[in-house]
Amino acid sequence: MVDSRQSDLQKVHSRKLQKAEARDARVAETRAWILAAIRQIPRGKVSTYGAIAKAAGKPRGARLVARVLSRSFGLPWHRVLGAGGGIKVSPDYALDQRLRLQAEGVGFRGRRVDMARYEFKFPKRSASKTPVVKSAARQKPKRKA
Repeated sequence: MVDSRQSDLQKVHSRKLQKAEARDARVAETRAWILAAIRQIPRGKVSTYGAIAKAAGKPRGARLVARVLSRSFGLPWHRVLGAGGGIKVSPDYALDQRLRLQAEGVGFRGRRVDMARYEFKFPKRSASKTPVVKSAARQKPKRKA
């Protein structure tokens, strides 16, 4: 009885460990796609958090892009803006971001970047290169008939 209970616990723990490892792999892959998209933005061009998320295969992941950007170093963070070209970083860094963009030749219309002129358009990717990540938590349970 004790051995079967212990065996059941080991199976459950093993499944949880496998799920955690799969989740960690998906997170690392998504982070890598986001970092690659940010690095594609050339000097003198800008992009939005949402456009980067879409280019990385996470069309609703603008907040994820912000989180990855805040935890990474050596990236052109100043080239990433909010929707419509607005500067969305904290006020401590907003002036720094604007000055860096102006030094690269990016023009502003008031407080926003002229997105029609300076927005970087990511190239369309084929469907085979787009990462497909399905989370077990998001799937609806199947109903019994």
